[in-house]
Amino acid sequence: MAKMGSRKHLKRYKAPEHWPIHPKEFKWAVKPSPGPHSIEGSLPLLIIVRDILKVADNAREAKRIINDGEIRVDGRVRKDFKFPVGFMDVIEIPKSEKVYRVLSDEKGRLILHPIVKENKEFKLCRVEDKTTIRGGKIQLNLHDGRNCLVEDEFGTGDVVILKVPEQEVTDNIKFDEGTLGIITGGKHIGELGKIKEINVTESSMPNTVLIETDDKKTFLTLKDYVFVIGKEEPVISLPGGK
Repeated sequence: MAKMGSRKHLKRYKAPEHWPIHPKEFKWAVKPSPGPHSIEGSLPLLIIVRDILKVADNAREAKRIINDGEIRVDGRVRKDFKFPVGFMDVIEIPKSEKVYRVLSDEKGRLILHPIVKENKEFKLCRVEDKTTIRGGKIQLNLHDGRNCLVEDEFGTGDVVILKVPEQEVTDNIKFDEGTLGIITGGKHIGELGKIKEINVTESSMPNTVLIETDDKKTFLTLKDYVFVIGKEEPVISLPGGK
């Protein structure tokens, strides 16, 4: 039994630190299914329903709610209670008309930020890589595991505004100096600032970015940690009205 459980579950003390569960409350925690986000950058749907949204008192209730099709992720019903939900995903509960966008706080924990219904139809996805395929079209590999075909030119680090669930690119935000970005890793995770300078190295060292916050403080971070969210203003709402 222990061997079988280890394939389907994680021991709670081994669960990622950003999961909102007590490591000693129970022995096992649900293990996310393979999917669009890594285990380190996601939460299983069951934990969101039970532990964050608290629309279920226990795992059995959470599984029933999910299996009944009451939860949508990026506009699509998800019935797998282990489905991995990650950064910038949109969570909707049609019965209660509540909608949330998954963001991260300044401790690196994934949080659900309430948004208005009008904003549930789009999400932001960062371009992690791109390839040219037959016919000259460009395939973008996005941070949430999606691949999409485009005709316009995009660079790694750019962010596309994606209509969901159709997966249609409606606009983009270039990774340029002067744009606003959220920091997704390192000691400044969760902070918001403007890109002041992009430092491209000519070696194996990673590229870095100089960020300036609203209070005029500056710090250096890795390019891979910057997720641009707007030009003059964020195109999404943020906790605390940022």
